[in-house]
Amino acid sequence: MILPLLTQTQIEEPAEQFLKGIGAIFARFDSRTQDSGNISYGVRADNQRWFVKTAGLVDDPAPLLRHNQRVQLLRNAARLYRSVGEHPALPTLHNVIESPAGPLLVYQWCNGELLWAPRQLRDDPASILQRFRRLPAATIIAALHSLFNLHLIIAQRGWVAVDLYDGSLLYNFATSQLHVVDLDHYHQGPFRNMIGRMFGSARFMAPEEFQMGALIDQRTTLFTLARIALWLLGDGTVNPATFRGTPAMLRVFQQATQPNAELRYQAMEDFWEGWCDSLSIQSEFL
Repeated sequence: MILPLLTQTQIEEPAEQFLKGIGAIFARFDSRTQDSGNISYGVRADNQRWFVKTAGLVDDPAPLLRHNQRVQLLRNAARLYRSVGEHPALPTLHNVIESPAGPLLVYQWCNGELLWAPRQLRDDPASILQRFRRLPAATIIAALHSLFNLHLIIAQRGWVAVDLYDGSLLYNFATSQLHVVDLDHYHQGPFRNMIGRMFGSARFMAPEEFQMGALIDQRTTLFTLARIALWLLGDGTVNPATFRGTPAMLRVFQQATQPNAELRYQAMEDFWEGWCDSLSIQSEFL
């Protein structure tokens, strides 16, 4: 049996027409849920569910990025996946299909809910974010461990995280599985900030992500990771009274979030070592 989503390499028709011809579209993610200009689909085909991401409409005037920029970012995401390979926290990319409007990235569908909540709902007990934050500390720490391990490998392959925030984290409450999605903006190698305020959520961004000409490197990645941890295990600060992890973990995150990059851990390997040492001090969190 031929599986078009897995074996097709090129199509001539629009993405949505192609997908409707081989299966059933059960979800569509477009301008109603995002401002990127990308259009993604949940597709049921070949007795499986798939997530298919496209660059959207060529003539869409609304998004922040032009269509050709979105195409480049999708190709960037495919390069990242191929360089990193399989990881439990990374959705599996099965195929890339070329179309007249750019590539279709065919991922395995991952069940889960985004941890992001709009500003006005961040403190709402019913939000997915607050539901996650109410989980046992050990469960949150296990999710963070997977997040950190993925970024250790990503850094070892030479990539720097960009636009990583809670909206990039998909969590399955039934299986306690975390997936990291939308890695399109990650950058191969250190680079200079040439736009000023970079893409991302200010709650998690390092100072250099607001400074024209500043160096963006692994120290920026580990700053963001530590900020995510501080928000998920506490109130986003290094206040020990609100932090649900251990003092050793808090010390790791304090160093990782120093405003001066020279005072942080200098590489993801150093951050990872500090994190693992903090886990070994408190065995109940392993």
